[in-house]
Amino acid sequence: MSDLYPSEETIIPVRDVRDISLDRHQRGRTAIVIGGPTAVGKTEVACRLYEQLGSEQCELISADARQIYRLLNIGTGKLSKEELKIYPHHCIDIKNPDEEYSAGEFGDETAVIVERILTDGKIPIIVGGSGLYVRALCDGLFLEQDTEASDAVRDELQLRLEREGIAPLYRELQMVDFTLAEKYVDLNPRRVIRALSFYYTHHIPLSEAQQTQKTHRSFSAIHIGLYVERARLYDRINARVQSMFDNGLHQETESILAQGYAPDCNALNTVGYKECMEYIAGNCSYQEAIAFTQQSTRRYAKRQMTWFRKQAGIAWLATEPSDTARMLTELAQLLRI
Repeated sequence: MSDLYPSEETIIPVRDVRDISLDRHQRGRTAIVIGGPTAVGKTEVACRLYEQLGSEQCELISADARQIYRLLNIGTGKLSKEELKIYPHHCIDIKNPDEEYSAGEFGDETAVIVERILTDGKIPIIVGGSGLYVRALCDGLFLEQDTEASDAVRDELQLRLEREGIAPLYRELQMVDFTLAEKYVDLNPRRVIRALSFYYTHHIPLSEAQQTQKTHRSFSAIHIGLYVERARLYDRINARVQSMFDNGLHQETESILAQGYAPDCNALNTVGYKECMEYIAGNCSYQEAIAFTQQSTRRYAKRQMTWFRKQAGIAWLATEPSDTARMLTELAQLLRI
C-alpha cells in the first residue's frame, strides 16, 4: 500500500459507506466533514453534493487555513467569484493577508455558524484539508486569551529571538513543555514563542492547557476521507501547480506585495507564494519555481495524510472517476439519515 494511504484498518470501502455507525450521531445535530490531501478533489465532491441536496438542505463551510485570506486566490485553489455565487462557502476571504488567525479562533467562530445552520434544519458540509482547523471546529481546542502580561512576555521573547536565534529558545521549550517541543521540530519561531509565552505567563505547559481546558461542541461530525493512488495524486498535484502558474500565480504574488504586504507575513508563508517570491527576488528561474512548488506540494500532501492516519473514525472513499457518481449518491443518502 502507498505511503500516502491511511492504514488499512481505517478504510471503509465505497460499497460499505452506508455501514458507518451512526450510533453516536443525533439526527439534526450532525455535520459532515469531507477531508483528504490537497488535489484529491474535496471541493468538487462538496459542490456536487451541494447540487444534489440543494441550498434548502445544506450549507458549505471551508476549513482551509489559507483560503481564509483575501487576495490569495490562485495559489490556494479557491473557486472563482462566479463559482462561489453558485456554491457559496462560509469562511472564505474573511481575513487580510497580514492578520493572524489561529485554529482555535477559527473553531470557536465557525462553530457559531454550524449551530445556526443546524438550527435552520440544514446540514453543515465542512470541506478542507487543514486537519487542525477541522479538529478545532468539530472537537474544540484550547483558546488562549492574550493579556497585557502575555504580550509583554511575547515581546521579550521576540527580542531574544532577534539577539540569540531560535535554537536557545527551542532548548528552553524542551525543558518546560517537552510535548510541544516534540511537535515543533521544524523550529517555527512563532509557535515556539507562543508556547514559551504561555508557560511564563500562566506557569503551566501550553500542551497541558490544550488537553484540560479545551472547548466542547454540541454537535457531532461524520468524517469522510477522499484518497487516490499516490502516483495519480502526484500527477494531479503537478498538473494543478502548472495550471496555477499558467493562470498567473507569480503575478498574483507580485500584486499582493505591491499592495504593501510584507514577504514574511503569515499568509504568504504558503506553498506556491514562497516559491514565487524566490523567483521574483531572482533566486531561482521560473521553471525552478514551478518544480519547487510541485515538490513542496507533494510533501505537504504526505504530511496531510500523516495527520489523517492518526485520526480515528474516518470513512475513506476512493475517488476514481468510475466511482464518483456512486460515491456521491451514497454520501447524499448518508446526509439524509
